[in-house]
Parts: sequence; C-alpha cells; structure tokens
Amino acid sequence: MRRGRRLAVDVGEARIGVASCDPDGLLATPVETVPGRDAPAARRRLAELVAEYEPLEVVVGLPRSLNGREGPAAARIRTFAREFAGQVAPVAVRLVDERMSTVAAARDMRASGVSAKKGRGRIDQAAAVVILQNALETERALGEPPGECVEVDGP
Repeated sequence: MRRGRRLAVDVGEARIGVASCDPDGLLATPVETVPGRDAPAARRRLAELVAEYEPLEVVVGLPRSLNGREGPAAARIRTFAREFAGQVAPVAVRLVDERMSTVAAARDMRASGVSAKKGRGRIDQAAAVVILQNALETERALGEPPGECVEVDGP
C-alpha cells in the first residue's frame, strides 16, 4: 500500500461530497460538501482542498449501472474529472467504480439515527467516504492503485 493521504469526491448534480484519509490509508473521514451546480467554481474549491490537503491522489466516483455500463452521468463525471485533473496536475486523479455508494451512505446514516432531511447535506460526504474506503481496500487487496488514471488533456 502506498503511503500518502488521498481525497475522494462524489460528484452529484447539486453537491459534491469530499472525504480524506490519513497518510497510512486506514480511515476515510468526511471533509465538506461543495456546491456543484457551478462546475468551474466547484473545481476551483476542490483544487483549493487539494492544495490544502496535499494528497497523493484524488479518487473520483464513476457512476455505473449495476451491469457495469456507463451512461450519461458517467460521461459527465469523466468530463469533470478530466478538466479537474488539468487543474490539479501533477496530483493524479483516478476514476473508481462508485456503484451503490450513495445507497450505502444513506443506509449507514439512517442506521446511526440521522434523518434524510437533516442528512441531505452530509450524504454526499458520506458517499465520498464510502468511495474512498472502497478504493483503499481495493489497493490493499490488489497491491496497486484502484480504478483508472485520468489523462490530462495536452496544451
């Protein structure tokens, strides 16, 4: 397992959840929810978080259907991730499968007694935690970085 902090982002239409982990990659924790309707402003705030946290990499949840296919939401996330990767280079940006992360986060929040209405702003952070925790577990199990590296567009 590579040593270094990571950030994870769960990009939604309205909000972007952000999570981080410790340098040993043991525990993912929520960081903040970034408003997502203005993509350039959201990418700027995420770039500020990258500068602040100095992560080894940023993992971005890639939504796929249960059968593994990618639809319009995945295409939107790929575009977002490519543009974001250009902003934070040389920090790597990786796309990782996020199937069911929001469902798992909502279930966990309900189980801990947080209502859907109160948890709306935090559900995105919780989904980012799930994405990051899964990415860390995948790296530990396989011994290699999870997902696919986003290529930065040339000049």
